[in-house]
Amino acid sequence: MLEQLLIFTRGGLILWTCNELGNALKGSPIDTLIRSCLLEERSGAASYNYDVPGASYTLKWTFHNELGLVFVAVYQRILHLLYVEDLLAMVKREFSQVYDPKRTVYNDFDETFRQLKVEALARAEDLKKSNPVVRPVGGNNGKKQGQGNNKSGLEGGNKTKSEGGLKDDGSADGNNNKGDDNKGRKLENGYSNGNFVVTKDSNVDSNVNGRVNASSGNGAFDVNKLQKLRSKGSKKTDIVPKASKADPNKKATKKNRVWDDTPVEKKLDFTDNAGEDGDRKIDFVAPVQGESMMDKEEIISSESEDEEEEDDVGKKNKPSAKNKGWFSSMFQSIAGKANLEKSDLEPALKALKDRLMTKNVAEEIAEKLCESVAASLEGKKLASFTRISSTAHAAMEEALVRILTPKRSIDILRDVHASKEQRKPYVVVFVGVNGVGKSTNLAKVAYWLLQHNVSVMMAACDTFRSGAVEQLRTHARRLQIPIFEKGYEKDPAVVAKEAIQEATRNGSDVVLVDTAGRMQDNEPLMRALSKLIYLNNPDLVLFVGEALVGNDAVDQLSKFNQKLGDLSPSSNPRLIDGILLTKFDTIDDKVGAALSMVYISGSPVMFVGCGQSYTDLKKLNVKSIVKTLLK
Repeated sequence: MLEQLLIFTRGGLILWTCNELGNALKGSPIDTLIRSCLLEERSGAASYNYDVPGASYTLKWTFHNELGLVFVAVYQRILHLLYVEDLLAMVKREFSQVYDPKRTVYNDFDETFRQLKVEALARAEDLKKSNPVVRPVGGNNGKKQGQGNNKSGLEGGNKTKSEGGLKDDGSADGNNNKGDDNKGRKLENGYSNGNFVVTKDSNVDSNVNGRVNASSGNGAFDVNKLQKLRSKGSKKTDIVPKASKADPNKKATKKNRVWDDTPVEKKLDFTDNAGEDGDRKIDFVAPVQGESMMDKEEIISSESEDEEEEDDVGKKNKPSAKNKGWFSSMFQSIAGKANLEKSDLEPALKALKDRLMTKNVAEEIAEKLCESVAASLEGKKLASFTRISSTAHAAMEEALVRILTPKRSIDILRDVHASKEQRKPYVVVFVGVNGVGKSTNLAKVAYWLLQHNVSVMMAACDTFRSGAVEQLRTHARRLQIPIFEKGYEKDPAVVAKEAIQEATRNGSDVVLVDTAGRMQDNEPLMRALSKLIYLNNPDLVLFVGEALVGNDAVDQLSKFNQKLGDLSPSSNPRLIDGILLTKFDTIDDKVGAALSMVYISGSPVMFVGCGQSYTDLKKLNVKSIVKTLLK
């Protein structure tokens, strides 16, 4: 049953809802659709699943790009209604005929919708009758020839006869005594890939990818030929090269150890020596002077070279003279095209997709972006003196700016002062995979906060990697800020909790929690991270990722969010709130990782690391990134 159908403009004005349905939707599926799909350029799929306690909805939609209208249908996911897409198309066609930009109420459309719904239901019933579903009868009798269960590469629908052959019709024997026949089988070379299986009677099943390798006239596979081939191959591999004989005249002599009590001249231990009372002597080093790049505005110079490159690309993507004459193309550019179709946009979008992938954007993200841009342009009228390539370019530029622009406030200083008024520290947890620079960029963030007169304390919660505590201690000594540490092999969640309590007693404004690097597939470490976040409830969870990463950015962020959600004991788990991109100074114009990470997670890029000193931390310039991506 259809739960709701509504029509609204791109600006968010609801023009019509179906009063006949009138079902109260649980949660806010329409608002979630607008935030998660329409504003994030994920509208190419035209389908979205919304889960809420007590209900699961599927939302389908279509656009009328020329009029700027959106048509959305909502129904229970378990129903799998087949007529929804047809109904949306008919509603779009009929409503576009009566639409007036000056009108805001369309109560007279209820009767039209009722007729369209009856017509769509009738078409769906006729489609079911014309295409009946044929189900196999009698278990395995309806299976295709040579197709079986194929369990563990041993069991299958194909069974050898006692003499090593197959039936004349090439079909499998019955499934009787299937368990008994498979006992005692051994796989050659210890592999269970289902290719060649040797039984006790030396009978061979040749079951490759579920198909029987049996010729129509020759019967079973010739085992002798197979054994000869294997014996030939084994002869070559069994040949072991003879070891070169050592010269008998040369004898291996053992060098005598020289015991020398003289002190070592070179200093090899650079760690701080502890005094007799156990307190570690810390020599404070003067911090690095200079203003952080976070507080500097980046200036972008407008160049006309980019427009010339766009023109060249547009000329290359134009159809050849064989398909379209010079006069017709010139006339179309002057008069404009009636309505853009998907086939018209494909060449320009193909060029945009290739350009994005050369900038290190993940292929999956580039393809979804192009689908979303195509959905937003399809049906629009091409203006006069405008090419399709430039129209697609402008639409892609708008989409990229919309994706990279943060949807919420990322002013950390304001949030820090708000927490300070509540007399509690602002807690930031840095997470990410191994070797991306979490500790170094944590120190950069600390330096930036110190410049704004914010008291900072570090928490060394990386109790796994050797040298992690010493590394953070060195940063704390150089920045002259306190550090909370408990050494190694401790529970990081407990260390972070004690660090927050210590910061509350000492009056520190911000606690920066350093965690161990972990791969997204390492479940024990991901479970420990989920416990740390659940137990301490930080104000900000920052994912630290490399700007060098390409397609793996999608896997890293999606699995980090998935594991944090699945392994958390909370019903409302905390996920990644923001992104810190590192090594941004090493990628030249390959800035696509920023787009991939923001698109897959929906979280903004809050910091960009662009060097090895404490001042090399800056904000993400959205216009600069978009310009580089489309250059």
